[in-house]
Amino acid sequence: MSEPNEEQTVLQSVPTGLFIAGRWRAAAAAQTFTVEDPATQQPLLEVADARVDDALEALAAAWEAQSRWAAHPPRERGEILRRAYEQLIARQDELALLMTLEMGKALSESKAEITYAAEFFRWFSEEAVRIHGRYMTNATGSGRVITMRQPVGPCVFVTPWNFPAAMGARKIAPAIAAGCTMVVKPAHQTPLSMLALAQILERCGLPAGVLNVITSSRSGEVIEPLLKDGRTRKLSFTGSTQVGRKLIEQSASKVLRVSMELGGNAPFLVFADADLDAAVDGAMVAKMRNVGEACTAANRFYVHESLAPQFAAQLAQRMRELKVGRGTEPDTQVGPLIDGSQRGKVQELLQDALDAGAKVLTGGNAMRGAGYFFEPTVLSEVPPGARMLAEEIFGPVAPVATFSSEEQALEAANSSEYGLVAYLYTRDLARAFRVAEGLETGMVGVNQGMVSNAAAPFGGVKQSGFGREGGFEGIDEYLQTKYVALAL
Repeated sequence: MSEPNEEQTVLQSVPTGLFIAGRWRAAAAAQTFTVEDPATQQPLLEVADARVDDALEALAAAWEAQSRWAAHPPRERGEILRRAYEQLIARQDELALLMTLEMGKALSESKAEITYAAEFFRWFSEEAVRIHGRYMTNATGSGRVITMRQPVGPCVFVTPWNFPAAMGARKIAPAIAAGCTMVVKPAHQTPLSMLALAQILERCGLPAGVLNVITSSRSGEVIEPLLKDGRTRKLSFTGSTQVGRKLIEQSASKVLRVSMELGGNAPFLVFADADLDAAVDGAMVAKMRNVGEACTAANRFYVHESLAPQFAAQLAQRMRELKVGRGTEPDTQVGPLIDGSQRGKVQELLQDALDAGAKVLTGGNAMRGAGYFFEPTVLSEVPPGARMLAEEIFGPVAPVATFSSEEQALEAANSSEYGLVAYLYTRDLARAFRVAEGLETGMVGVNQGMVSNAAAPFGGVKQSGFGREGGFEGIDEYLQTKYVALAL
């Protein structure tokens, strides 16, 4: 019998059951679903397929553990998080390979995501012991005002497929630090990274019932009963605006605390005085991180008319040089899209732009053969009415349009219903501040193509959601304030 290769070894190490009350087990109905490699369209593993009864059992475990966990010493909560950080860093290579197998991104990007995910555990390990209240004399002088910050209670987390480790870590770490228990439902396309993360936290000493993970191919079916159960106190969701709206409606009956990190339509503004080479470098990062399958991906490139031809030509040349292939291959820079549906949407938006008069400078085609690959693409002369300037592309396509004035650039950037992140390039400091203040987004990258940072608040405005993840603000989402009026 031949020895298992590295991929087989990594897959064999991952638990494939539900993690409920500190125990790994099969789904009650003993059903499973298949996790597919998007680069080969071949099955990787069969994973437990939870139903409503499994989800409610997970919530019961979180409810039962909540009071004990809330009373758990903050220092010990922080030490569990610190151990998790150290384990993620120590196992970066194997966790990155697992992520690449189930999601498709290049190994270099998967390794970067594991580092990013680990930073949330490190950051919130330090925040666990810094949850403050206040004490003050009543304005009348006759008593005291005391406030205390306490955990919200059992949380339900729904995480996406595009960053399967980081999006989970961004919710789990502050919840643990704050003293909240949780039920996590990862995307059915990429559940393996979350299962591996749960296994790490279990081994780091996280008590039974604090973290419960249910994998399911029926997200809506298993989540809605949790949101309508009085034991749930908070919902945090990362995903599309369409699904987010539905979850907000479902959570309304119990008036849950809700955090939503939804869709994006990030504008990338290049002003006439910008460093052109730096702008192209930033565009490559902002557009091609995660094959463009990121809510922070630059979706609309608005370039001053004096620079647009050069910018588009240089961007096209850089995109043309990218190596497309299976993410496990060491020289791959661009992996596949997540599935056939997503690739079909990218092709549809591209065709709409072409029909409206846009020109292809490079790429423009779905690639033949196994896997959901799409050529890195740059379009020029994209007219204002093209759908891809209004809809999230979630793929490796960069549409370039032009503007002639600062006012016109801001108007175009703010014309979207979304408001997650924007990027701008200029050498003029005054302009940088004017535009940053004028942009209707929750985040702005000035002369840089990436804003993600565990120490900074991540989130959007308008249809991109509400609430913040990361930074000092991140733990606030899992705490509620109690006011005590003390008579003396």
